Amino acid sequence: MDVIRVATLNCWGLKYVSKNRHERIAAIADAFSNSDHDIVALQELWVEGDYNTIQRAISHRLPHAKRFLRHAFCKPCTISGALGAGLAIFTKWPIVSTNVTPYSLNGEPIDVVGGDWFVGKAVGSVTIMHPILGRVQVFNTHFYAKGGESGPEYKRAHRLVSAWEFAKVVRQAAALGNYVIAMGDFNSVPNSLPMHVIFGHAGLFDAWTVCHTHVSPPSEVISPVDGVVKYGITADSPLNSYRGPNPSLDPLVRMYHGKRLDYILFRQPSHPSDNACIPKLECQDSKVIFTTLIPGNDCSFSDHFGVEATFVIGMPEAVNGPTPEMNSILKSTASIWAREASEMSMTTFSAVLGALQVAYRVSQGRSRRELVTFALCILALLVLMFGSMGLAVPWANPILVLFTIAITWLATTMLYEGFLFGNWERRALRSTLEELELHKQALAAKYPQEGFGTQTHQ
Repeated sequence: MDVIRVATLNCWGLKYVSKNRHERIAAIADAFSNSDHDIVALQELWVEGDYNTIQRAISHRLPHAKRFLRHAFCKPCTISGALGAGLAIFTKWPIVSTNVTPYSLNGEPIDVVGGDWFVGKAVGSVTIMHPILGRVQVFNTHFYAKGGESGPEYKRAHRLVSAWEFAKVVRQAAALGNYVIAMGDFNSVPNSLPMHVIFGHAGLFDAWTVCHTHVSPPSEVISPVDGVVKYGITADSPLNSYRGPNPSLDPLVRMYHGKRLDYILFRQPSHPSDNACIPKLECQDSKVIFTTLIPGNDCSFSDHFGVEATFVIGMPEAVNGPTPEMNSILKSTASIWAREASEMSMTTFSAVLGALQVAYRVSQGRSRRELVTFALCILALLVLMFGSMGLAVPWANPILVLFTIAITWLATTMLYEGFLFGNWERRALRSTLEELELHKQALAAKYPQEGFGTQTHQ
């Protein structure tokens, strides 16, 4: 039986910031060099030397590679995405085409510590020609992290916009007749709203869930090992050397000893209902990898664990139909091979629209405050300028210069943040809201019995 083995890992490769980067990248390269994976997707691989190290090590197994240096539509003068998306895909089969779609929203420029706005977030893809399946489009992505999982949904508005944009490109790929394998760090737990958008609109299915349908939520305290083995924990695990020593206050982390943020998702192409005899991509196994410390070292491979999945290629029963066992699998995984386009539920639509509308109003309020701050800075500069004219105290001049520099910097930052970025953010939010409303109206016309048209949003 033909098998495709894939893996994904967030490498935590930010220069000058990530700890033990050289040792970890060398260990990651060595591990993949000795693995049997056919496709590997890596995130946070920003340093060119690190990419070259891994490529050289695994080129004998995965000779075809694509590194997504920067957004395809970024102007040279644009700061956002200046350091690239940090994504790379390595594959056994030849790459016939590539694409990168930048996400509209990646945090705020004023959030220098987070840094998401400066590196940019995107979804990159390569289309490979598989000897049996034909065209397979492999996606690699990394979502915006800030916002967590608790609190009101509007705090995760940027991630919701990314989820919608990601789901659109995946849906388009399947509509073109491509098989889809999507991997990456989605910075979202399985039951979160961004993942509901992805599962609903893109029609993707989670390899881990498909292979672990028998695992129920914990009814008692579990061990960190169980969190990884049974529940697919990839981040914030006590087994990771980069987890902080203090106990987490996050209830999800306390329950599962971490979070599952990294995924391998898949789907077959959209196709007419009379074409039932195409090969089917079925997930046979999925597990968490890179959970141990680096051999001979006291640190983990990354601050995330990786995920791998094994897919088998099968042909459906053209005459007799699927076996009872296959029928059971299809039902338990919500009919993975359904030929009708997958759609989000009314509940998901309402939640996303509500969150983005609140985020729009919050953005307006923040911009107003920042522009008021800008006006006050200008006023303060005028006071300093005219007030210092009659000042005859020499020692005060350096202090006034420092104050002038600080106020000028604050004024410039507030102008950019409040006017340029604020309008940029609201245009992206409005565009997504309009797309969602249009899609909702189309669904209301197609499925009037589902109630898509019973609720309006202002």
